[in-house]
Amino acid sequence: MSQNVPASSAGVAAQAGRRRTFAVISHPDAGKSTMTEALALHARVIGQAGAVHGKGDRKGVVSDWMAMEQQRGISVTSAALQFEYQGIVINLLDTPGHADFSEDTYRVLTAVDSAVMLLDAAKGLEPQTLKLFEVCRQRAIPVMTFINKWDRPGNDALALMDEIEERIGLKPTPLTWPVGIAGNFHGVIDRRTGVFTRMQRSPGGADLAIEEEMSAEEAAERFGADWVTAGEELELLEMTGADHDQEAFLGAATTPVLFGAAVANLGVRQLLNLLVELAPPPSARPTATGSEQPVDGPFSGFVFKIQANMNRAHRDQVAFMRVCSGRFERGMIVTHAGTGKPFATKYAQQIFGQGRDTIDEAFPGDVVGLVNATTLGIGDTLYAGGAVQYPPLPSFPPEHFAVVRTSDTGAFKRFRRGIEQLDGEGVVQVLRSDQRGDQAPVFAAVGPMQFEVAAYRLEAEFGVKVQLDHLPYEVAARTDAAGREILKAESNVEVMTRVRDDALLAVFPHRWRMRTVAGRHPDLRLDA
Repeated sequence: MSQNVPASSAGVAAQAGRRRTFAVISHPDAGKSTMTEALALHARVIGQAGAVHGKGDRKGVVSDWMAMEQQRGISVTSAALQFEYQGIVINLLDTPGHADFSEDTYRVLTAVDSAVMLLDAAKGLEPQTLKLFEVCRQRAIPVMTFINKWDRPGNDALALMDEIEERIGLKPTPLTWPVGIAGNFHGVIDRRTGVFTRMQRSPGGADLAIEEEMSAEEAAERFGADWVTAGEELELLEMTGADHDQEAFLGAATTPVLFGAAVANLGVRQLLNLLVELAPPPSARPTATGSEQPVDGPFSGFVFKIQANMNRAHRDQVAFMRVCSGRFERGMIVTHAGTGKPFATKYAQQIFGQGRDTIDEAFPGDVVGLVNATTLGIGDTLYAGGAVQYPPLPSFPPEHFAVVRTSDTGAFKRFRRGIEQLDGEGVVQVLRSDQRGDQAPVFAAVGPMQFEVAAYRLEAEFGVKVQLDHLPYEVAARTDAAGREILKAESNVEVMTRVRDDALLAVFPHRWRMRTVAGRHPDLRLDA
């Protein structure tokens, strides 16, 4: 699985040009993990896809390595896969779709150069999809859209194009177009070449789809009215100017669209080929000072994710680093931008789901797993040569709060160690409350399912059963020492310390209460 490149090969810029680093994002249940497997299958890096037909069996999904993901049938953490296809090194990041894990997904989006957005043919644009599109827009991330599950009943194809344009403001420019309505899928027409490819699910659906190129005459005879309808729809697309423009795509003004069904491996080959052709390679990256770090400059990278206990036999911790510039070499001594201290990269690995290989070198766009890098935190920059600092990663204000306790006094050390680990990974924010003391920290989260994941991991990885008591707060705002003194006199308000950075957070039951308190104290600092 290792994609090591010989030291005698072309320069860093050429190696960066061989990379395509993208995330697969969508609303829950749109098929992200299934698509991840399908892409790996088409690149011949796995022999057979674990086609996921029901939520209870995900053991075949290479990107869902956590036991809870396999048992519950959901992705709760992002995963990195790297493989080579047609001479191009693919860095594919699968992300959780559930809104409760938005923070993890948004961090991943800082580490990619483009995204593949999956839309369920029957459901269209769902709330989480809209949020993710907006984040991509804000970060000017080019988005390629894959209309998934076209082998099942769904919406009209033209209606989906209208929905994309009207609701998110991106002009859809279909690169493939389906012959047959959703649920009666015959194949796709390549709009740029006019070639029709008939598609058929392989027996069992675990292998590559059966594909056959057919002439227009053959297709017309075989599919009759469906072929005529597809031709009429293509004429409408031509009239509206819905043609691919590479500059507009890279400028995040348009979204190329493809149709298929990931679970049946239909249309996946076309997607992978177009990612290689159209998705942008790594480019110069903005720094915290407003300058840009060129890809062929000295080495630099930043940590966008930390995950512990992926290998339970060793209880290790992996910091996922996106290489932004230069050549990374395992064992090199780099500088931690936040502390100015040296950092040794002795244990560097390439991650493929739960599997891993030692990696000796990497280039811009690659994701490197730094093992047992306990001094690193999310958002930390590493560099060699001239000092570089990348912007901090986005942080979301929590909306759910719960006190966490264990009744097992003999497990308290493990309890504390587990809490520190979860805080360091960003699974939850950990707050210290003066009212409750260190033995009862407070979890703060964007969504309540984060609590479930935290409790599960404390028991599964640290052997500590915990009790969660939810607190009646929904809003948090940063304050200062003076604000803490002011708020002591207010009821239904509490000030807690965020353990990660000692920030003071004032928490309120709702926004109305926060506005009322702020109105009584004009000098009170409350930063959302």
